[in-house]
Amino acid sequence: MTGPYAGTFSIAACDADGAGVAISTRMPAIGSLAVHVRADAGAIATQALINPLLGIDGLELLRTRSADETLRELLTADPGADARQVIVVDRRGRAAAHTGPETHPWRGHRVGRGYAVAGNMLVDARTVDVMAEQFEATAGEPLHERLLASLEAGQRAGGDRRGKQSAALHVNNGAPHPYLDLRVDDHPEPVAELRRIHEVAKRELLPFVAALPTRDDPLGRFDELLG
Repeated sequence: MTGPYAGTFSIAACDADGAGVAISTRMPAIGSLAVHVRADAGAIATQALINPLLGIDGLELLRTRSADETLRELLTADPGADARQVIVVDRRGRAAAHTGPETHPWRGHRVGRGYAVAGNMLVDARTVDVMAEQFEATAGEPLHERLLASLEAGQRAGGDRRGKQSAALHVNNGAPHPYLDLRVDDHPEPVAELRRIHEVAKRELLPFVAALPTRDDPLGRFDELLG
């Protein structure tokens, strides 16, 4: 049975820039259900037989618990845990992952300092291997760049064995709104399209985001954009 499953590859990460997730799959609008990010808590991706509550509840747990503790609590409370795949990274960079035995092969995950990578219904293990390698190789670059480069590496390595349809990139830097929230909900080359949109956002959106009002500066810095 493959119908209700989201064969997916994703990376969740936290670093000095904040928290984020990049993800792609052969189903529409994966970013609407699988991506859960908050810089003061961490980053979670939930896939395979998706349960968004794992992300919603997990972010609350991450406020006071580690990634390992959060994942254990989530799985203990979830009667469908064997059909889930979940990656969790807390704000201190500790990572945890779960790939249930009822998820579809190839399935698996990799965990490193500050990140976790996972995939199911993949061509083979190379997808998650190169995603982890790419993320580690880009240390020091902006988090949104690292996440997208990792996702691109996974797609080049094979990605979802059923094909391509949607992708998403979400980063939060501690503000009550996203720093970057990009989605490609239905496209024949979603990761490539996500890169195109990302380049537009770097030029036209991120300078605007940097000027937005904050709690400390309620007027924002829009004069810098107009001056």
